[in-house]
Amino acid sequence: MVTKKEAVVKSDYLQFLKEIKEKIVSARIIAYRGLNRGLIKLYWEIGKRIAEKQEKFGWGKSIVEKLSYDLRQEFSATKGYSVQNLWYMRQFYLVYRDFPNLQQPVGEIPWGQNLVIMSRVKSKKEREFYIRGTIQFGWSRDVLIHQIEAEVHKQVKIKKMHNFPKTLPVHLAEQADLTMKDTYTLDFLDVAEPILEKELERKLIVNLKNFITELGLGFCFIGSQYPLRLKDKEYYVDLLFFHRHLHCLVAFDLKIGEFKSEYAGKMNFYLNLLDDLVRLPEENPSIGIILCKNRDRLEVEYALRGIRKPIGVSKYRLTKKLPKKLTKSLPTPEVLKRGLKEQ
Repeated sequence: MVTKKEAVVKSDYLQFLKEIKEKIVSARIIAYRGLNRGLIKLYWEIGKRIAEKQEKFGWGKSIVEKLSYDLRQEFSATKGYSVQNLWYMRQFYLVYRDFPNLQQPVGEIPWGQNLVIMSRVKSKKEREFYIRGTIQFGWSRDVLIHQIEAEVHKQVKIKKMHNFPKTLPVHLAEQADLTMKDTYTLDFLDVAEPILEKELERKLIVNLKNFITELGLGFCFIGSQYPLRLKDKEYYVDLLFFHRHLHCLVAFDLKIGEFKSEYAGKMNFYLNLLDDLVRLPEENPSIGIILCKNRDRLEVEYALRGIRKPIGVSKYRLTKKLPKKLTKSLPTPEVLKRGLKEQ
């Protein structure tokens, strides 16, 4: 049996271990960034020289092919001098040479992420958003691609309904804001209004893969109707996830109608239980998302005022089309036209 003293020692040690791990990771990041800056600077210089020589002497594609061959002969143990990558270096220089405010930030992110931004994002303002987001949140290449495909830069312009800045550390609040969506599109459920909460939950579980895709990268499903026991009573969280990048539990409460102020108190209660009974010592505070058909901004603002737990209120949108099973049972336009002609 573990004594109270042993439990305290274990808790202190876990905190100590967490601090040491953070210092090691921080040191590795600093060292990696130093190496990365050197590599990006080299690629910038190579791209610049290729562009300048082509402009000065009118050299065509063949010079890049020859340069690639000669560099690979000389530096056979070094990757990165393929014909394609040399063209990328040239493009990299041409894209950012007229934007000095971006030349330092692009040196802070890996080459792979730079290529993704160059190829998938066209406007300077949007490129700056994803460059700085990658620096700030350490987005991997896959996460970056997802953020671009989800058009996260547009989401930032929308003032989302949550209390994250007041209940989470600054860096975590910003990441949580990017992770949460103002509106979730659930057209993959193939249902139309009206729908019961239990049916909505069942449909989401059946279509879990699609739902996680809509939520975004990092969400790992834990369970539906997740039980939380307090003395002799049990309470149930509709959907419980763990977010790998936020490193915290995320609870979803599903509501089929308008947001009501009492929903915030209920979610606050659930988050207290999750933090005390389920959350591990090294994890960040649990986050709650109340998913409603609609909500009034002012009512949400007042409902969340004074709440100490991080809670967001999002809305969902179902398909405007009829479900497939109903569509199949209806006559086609051609049949209707024939029927009208026969009358």
